[in-house]
Amino acid sequence: MTREAKAGPGPDRRTVLEAGVGGVVLAAAGLPLVAAGPASADGGPPAGQSVTRAWQRYVQGPSRRSVRPVRIVASAGKVTRPEALLAPGGQVTVLRRAQPPAAPRWPEGTTAEASSVHAGNNGSDGRPRTYAADNAIDGDPGTFWNDDTEGAFPDVLTITLPAEHELPGVTVVSNTDGVPAEFTVEVRTDSSWRTVATVTGNSAVQRAVRFDSPVTTTQVRISVTADQDNGQGVFTRVNEVWPEAVDPVAAPSVTLDFGKVVVGYPKVDFAWASDNHPGVRLAFSETLRYLTDRSDFTRADQAGGAGQGTDQYAVPAAGAVWTDTKGFGSGGDKLYADGLHGFRYLRITLDALPADAPAAQPWGTVAVDAVSLDFTGYLGTPESYRGWFLCSDEELNRYWYGAAYTNELVTDTFRADDVDPRNAFSASLDGKLVLHDGAKRDRDPYVGDVAVSGRTLYLTHDDAAEAARNVLADLADHQRADGWIPPASINNYTLPLFDYPLWWVTCSWDYVLYTGDRDYAARYYPQLVKLLDSWYPSVTDDAGLLSKGLNGTSDYGDYAFLGRTGRITYYNANYVQALNDAARIAALLGHDADAGRWSDRARTVAEAVNAHLWDDTAGAYLDSSTGAVRHAQDGNAIAITAGVADTRRAASALAHLDATTKLRYGNAFMDNDTLFGGASQRVYAFTSYPELVARFETGLADSAIDQIKRTYGWMESHDPGTTQWEGVGPNGSLYEQGFTSMAHGWSTGVLPALTHQLLGAKPTSPGYATWEVRPHPGSVGWAQGQLPTPQGPLGVEWENDGTTFTLTVRVPRGSRGSVALPTDGHRATVRSGRQTLWNGDRATGSGVRRDGDRVTVTGLAHGTHRLTLVREH
Repeated sequence: MTREAKAGPGPDRRTVLEAGVGGVVLAAAGLPLVAAGPASADGGPPAGQSVTRAWQRYVQGPSRRSVRPVRIVASAGKVTRPEALLAPGGQVTVLRRAQPPAAPRWPEGTTAEASSVHAGNNGSDGRPRTYAADNAIDGDPGTFWNDDTEGAFPDVLTITLPAEHELPGVTVVSNTDGVPAEFTVEVRTDSSWRTVATVTGNSAVQRAVRFDSPVTTTQVRISVTADQDNGQGVFTRVNEVWPEAVDPVAAPSVTLDFGKVVVGYPKVDFAWASDNHPGVRLAFSETLRYLTDRSDFTRADQAGGAGQGTDQYAVPAAGAVWTDTKGFGSGGDKLYADGLHGFRYLRITLDALPADAPAAQPWGTVAVDAVSLDFTGYLGTPESYRGWFLCSDEELNRYWYGAAYTNELVTDTFRADDVDPRNAFSASLDGKLVLHDGAKRDRDPYVGDVAVSGRTLYLTHDDAAEAARNVLADLADHQRADGWIPPASINNYTLPLFDYPLWWVTCSWDYVLYTGDRDYAARYYPQLVKLLDSWYPSVTDDAGLLSKGLNGTSDYGDYAFLGRTGRITYYNANYVQALNDAARIAALLGHDADAGRWSDRARTVAEAVNAHLWDDTAGAYLDSSTGAVRHAQDGNAIAITAGVADTRRAASALAHLDATTKLRYGNAFMDNDTLFGGASQRVYAFTSYPELVARFETGLADSAIDQIKRTYGWMESHDPGTTQWEGVGPNGSLYEQGFTSMAHGWSTGVLPALTHQLLGAKPTSPGYATWEVRPHPGSVGWAQGQLPTPQGPLGVEWENDGTTFTLTVRVPRGSRGSVALPTDGHRATVRSGRQTLWNGDRATGSGVRRDGDRVTVTGLAHGTHRLTLVREH
């Protein structure tokens, strides 16, 4: 559900169980409940029975591919009936803009010179372009002066007239790549310069500057001391200076809200227009804060493109239905559009770029009947979910389905027109389903992101598991000769990251574990061997630890392009995890020698981590053995989940993170700022996921839930809501401003954490041949869910009132597993129906044992098993 339609306190279990009877309409999802079906073919519970009903109301995805806006945020200028855009087929929305008067011109013979001039190049349209000072007075708004001292000031433009001329003021015209924000205007009088105007805080492309009184002069000097930073380089750009103060004619616009982040191809149904080819410019943003007269991000901008932050179209007089697709719309070099967008907000403005004349004019009349989006992500409807989750905590339910929807947005087809423009297109992926990193950007499948988003996919829509396989197989197919595996297709598979090949190993095991695809494991086993037995040994030091800098890796990055070098806990904990995962793949394929060797190496690396990277003073693992002392979330959390840390170290490390990284919007990924300014204020959900797992698995369930609520509650309660952010910066801001992806698959770890740790169900061998249910309930009263497996759904539900813990497991045919019931340290009895399995002191049934604070029951095969544990207080 959207932030505007939150439910109240968590659902009562009895209400949940009864909610699905009949044809109740789910208001949040806008969909009717599915009628209960007959008993399943394998003798399990009836398909869609009422116990599974209430989860559908949390589903966030659209019910169909055509998505429409839900409200009008604002309109500006001359706009009639903006609300008509929400009810297509009736009245139309009309935007009107008068033709502006001709721009004033300087007297013939006027010249201009500048403090510096950027070298000429081919420009964003591929044609030769110069940036000379004279461009600012040539009467052509499509050309401009560009200084050559990025970020350094002042930048000075001097205009010299052929004779004295009276000036009431001037107009400075720039462009949306970044306008002069602070500048002074001086005139030459009596052989000296006199300041006649000072401008501060400017954000207008066309800024009229009126003098207190007209001046007569032969020279005008404009000194710029600050420029707007729109991510296109902090240069001074002046398209035109006019010898009069001319206020711009307000461009009419309508801003639409799609309710949450969506992804796909925008479509506008234009009813009619005036006959002068009026232009429209579309700007997109995931948040209102970064929606201006340009988008928060476009691939054209990223590639130095032609759109100046918007998508352009010239509306024909007879109207047209226009779908936003990548490329130029007229004559091969005008009316550029970016095509696919990930956004929540869309602003339509009657305007045109000067460079698009005469194909489009910035004035006229345009009538719009409808606006929609052709949704391209995975269509996650209640009918398409193969796995689901529900518990007594309303917030956790929302975060689980917010993660599912975020992942649906990035589960998309790899297409040349909308992948990262930085040489990420690959013919070997073209047309295939993949897991992109983000909906808006970068739109390239990174294997580190798949480490989280893959698990989210397997637990919700395992019918699309090929999206993960396609990525993993393609990266393995592009393995370098020395064994290194690329992180993504970007830069033609050459982006040097140190950690991501390790994530490829773990992701490969995950894929096999969830799907049972043994053929994949066998096909790419040689690449696995080459990576672990050739490349990583080449960057291993004499202590047995990975050390970034060896074998020419000093400039290699990682998931956050951090300037870390030498022995890093995160890399080595990841190495232990990858070696153990590789050993599991080797054992599956019968390569016992490899499995034993990699397991031995994992133990050796773990011992070296504990010997060289543990900080007794802080009670946590160092980020690095060299340089400033700091302790990172990534290394400490994965050291716990990978089994590097023993019980004492795990508890100490988590206590240190609690004491040093806790923020109101999550846990920071560093405990101080010695790596870079603001590191101790930055939150990554990507590295928070292993910390959540570590807290659940070490008995700190309520601590994990608290961290979830701070991290995901912050994202849900701030624009754009619902979806999960790439990163959070100081004070809960977007960590890379408008460039930040607000729907990023690597941030969806809350979903597998809640299913695998809180609900407690997960596979333990490929294809769920075996599984376990080990709940970590904390203060949550009940939970239930379904995990999709190759054999059919594995259903789990439990209820905990502090004294009695009741667990029901519905096991598909061909699968067998165990359950571990929490005693919370009490003496307890366990029953299955009338049969006592544990009498408080010993087993009275086969396959039952006490493991610390749990009673474990093994050998649960096909059918429904209901177990009750009663604690003695």
